Amino acid sequence: MRGERPDRAPRDYWGTAEITSRLKRDLGCETDRELWERMGVDKLIHLVTRHPRAAEQGWHLQSFFSIWKIGTRKVPYADGLGYYEEAVEHPLAGAESVRDVERFDWPDPGEWDVSSLRAQCEEWRDYPLLAGGCEFFYLYCRLRGMERALEDLIEAPEIADAILERITEHDLALTKRILDEVGDRLLFSYVAEDLGTQDSLIMSPRLFRRFLKPRMARMIELVHSYGVKVFHHDDGAMRPMLPDLIEIGIDLLNPVQWRCKGMEREALARDFGGQLVFHGGVDNQQTLPYGTPEDVRRQVRENLEIFGETKGYIVAPCHNLQANTPTENVLALYE
Repeated sequence: MRGERPDRAPRDYWGTAEITSRLKRDLGCETDRELWERMGVDKLIHLVTRHPRAAEQGWHLQSFFSIWKIGTRKVPYADGLGYYEEAVEHPLAGAESVRDVERFDWPDPGEWDVSSLRAQCEEWRDYPLLAGGCEFFYLYCRLRGMERALEDLIEAPEIADAILERITEHDLALTKRILDEVGDRLLFSYVAEDLGTQDSLIMSPRLFRRFLKPRMARMIELVHSYGVKVFHHDDGAMRPMLPDLIEIGIDLLNPVQWRCKGMEREALARDFGGQLVFHGGVDNQQTLPYGTPEDVRRQVRENLEIFGETKGYIVAPCHNLQANTPTENVLALYE
């Protein structure tokens, strides 16, 4: 992250629960840590912040849907190999005014329990650590419903501002509590958004600059004030947003989905390689699930060559490994 060349390319692991369980079974590993050691993975550890009323146990603060009163159901994919928890009940779908937004029972950032974070840092002291952050529009879409959320940006900007500001205030306050507790031990905070589809942006740069960029900048300023780096996750064809994101201070770009339009690896490395560390880039839309182990090895070698002269590159799949990815292809990635 300082722009210095390490002894070897660092490696990270992102995978669904189903493939992680299968890999442990196939490789005879009892724990996640044993699996990462077996595969030679350096592993960015996502610290877990608990909430007393949450049904979820994960690290991703924006996916604690239960405390926001978002209803979900498990949706299977790949003929039942795995599932994703999808939002199906949007508690602010019926809001027609700012007053309706204000009447919502907004979560209190002070309710989160950050007391276990220091012990988690000790448990994972040999690993890089991540905690806190935001993904404002991701959560907005689940509170409002995706179509309505996108319409709001044009047809109901006052509602969009009211909801986004409430989310922002919550996430800033919670992240400050996390940073006060363990900011001295963190490498990253997670300041993310899903701005790209397979072929284009999910919203125009003008709307991004109006609704999201200033709020993300506030979070990034907070994170940087503690000496912590910004891990920026952003799916899809999001290249047009990169100059704005670099301007407000992102330090790392994940997941580098280079099969999406405009995300060619060579151009990203050429145009932004002096300003960003790249994380991901091993394709899991085609190569990892459907290619051969040699296809995977070839792509890892290409990535090391393409990103080798940038500020930095961390080898990882471009988003979560899915349950239909063969074990031999995962091993080929890390070997």
